[in-house]
Amino acid sequence: MATILNIETSTDYCSVSITKDGKCEHLRINHPDSTRKAAHSELLAVFVKEVIEEASIKVSDLDAIALSGGPGSYTGLRIGTSVSKGLCFGGDLPLISINTLAIIAAMAQTKFRGQYDFLVPMIDARRMEVYTAIFTPNLDLTADVEAKVITPDSFSEFKGKKLIFCGNGAPKCSEVLGNSDFIFIDDIYPSAEFMGELAENAFKNNKFVDLVYYEPFYLKEFIATTSKKSLF
Repeated sequence: MATILNIETSTDYCSVSITKDGKCEHLRINHPDSTRKAAHSELLAVFVKEVIEEASIKVSDLDAIALSGGPGSYTGLRIGTSVSKGLCFGGDLPLISINTLAIIAAMAQTKFRGQYDFLVPMIDARRMEVYTAIFTPNLDLTADVEAKVITPDSFSEFKGKKLIFCGNGAPKCSEVLGNSDFIFIDDIYPSAEFMGELAENAFKNNKFVDLVYYEPFYLKEFIATTSKKSLF
């Protein structure tokens, strides 16, 4: 039975959990509209300290650190990776990287109890573009993660199949994807609360990443922009 610290910072939410045997036992999360407003860089270390103290353990008592590895916010992923690597080096622990879209799918799987054929998590990537992938009800990945521009013809190959769309990129696609077999679930986001089983399975199968060379899965290159407003 593994005790794993899970870190999720890929979107506007920041969350940390401790799971044992895949079950969430301690959790901290900030919602964008919560009273506990702060940047991930300020909250993450606090959340880690709080769940560790609440569990009455030390970092070295953990079996592994699991990180939401993207795709998602460039800055958020960098912060999560830096903290996770620091904890792993300090506690001599292995690092697990979990696909962020799989975490969203895991939350949707828990929240939606109806019958369906596929889960389609989506992360908003500006305008009508989303980061997305397709999962079976058992969370098996059936299509590669991609940056997809949504049009009325998107997912037409799934005609007659019931698809569950979820994540912060799904709402803007609901009007474009007019199909009676498509269901859109609100309030689904990547959370450390739902990383437990994914992290536990990775741990049992020794699916660890190289601490020195690991980089998050950005999917698209980060492009820095400069404001056009005058500085003077």
